Amino acid sequence: MSRVPSYKIVYRAIKQRIKERRYKTGSLLPTETELEGEFGVSRTTIRRATAMLASEGYIRVVQGRGSEVLDAFTAQRLNSLSSITETLTAKGFRVSTQGMCIDRVPAPRKVAAALGIPEGKAVYLIQRVQCADGTPIAIMNNYIKESVAPGIEQYAGKFVSLYQFLEDRYLVVFKDAWEDLSASAAEFMEAQVLHVPVGAPLLLSRRISNSEQGPIEYSVTKLVADRYEYSVYLSGR
Repeated sequence: MSRVPSYKIVYRAIKQRIKERRYKTGSLLPTETELEGEFGVSRTTIRRATAMLASEGYIRVVQGRGSEVLDAFTAQRLNSLSSITETLTAKGFRVSTQGMCIDRVPAPRKVAAALGIPEGKAVYLIQRVQCADGTPIAIMNNYIKESVAPGIEQYAGKFVSLYQFLEDRYLVVFKDAWEDLSASAAEFMEAQVLHVPVGAPLLLSRRISNSEQGPIEYSVTKLVADRYEYSVYLSGR
């Protein structure tokens, strides 16, 4: 595995501390000088890492004060890249996976187009049912490029948050994503899994997630509409 740049290591460490509430909302990050000393890197590296965090909505640079930690988790904000699991956890829910299956499969046409690979090329398909406080809330299908997470099938059932696992185990750094949202109605099998009536309203999410090397994940997720919400943050014109 290639060496991870220093700014990505710093970015990932600070991001994790924000997620764990070690840096609380409204507080300031340590100064650049303090972070330089802690991580043993240059000020340029620190600034590059904090710029990534600012672009994702985790911090805001306040002139004359420093970098303020923002509340990025009260709902899944559409201007920052977070997972459903991370959003639910931050809102206080106990998130669990009811079932998980990981298979190496030929990429269907739509998946191949989304990931920029030939149709039929091997990808990993991760199928899960996510629960909040024991209640099923989402049916998730994530297609991952084989090169991104080699051997991930051996970890079936051993993680809850896919994004967190990819960051920790495979050192993936997510850059951005395209997500389409639409309405759907629960079909019979979906209704049985999610414990809702047939025809109940669902949110259908289709997402392409990117690293600096391009698209790495395509997901199709169906969520119970009255158990989950998206929030859009808009600024300026």
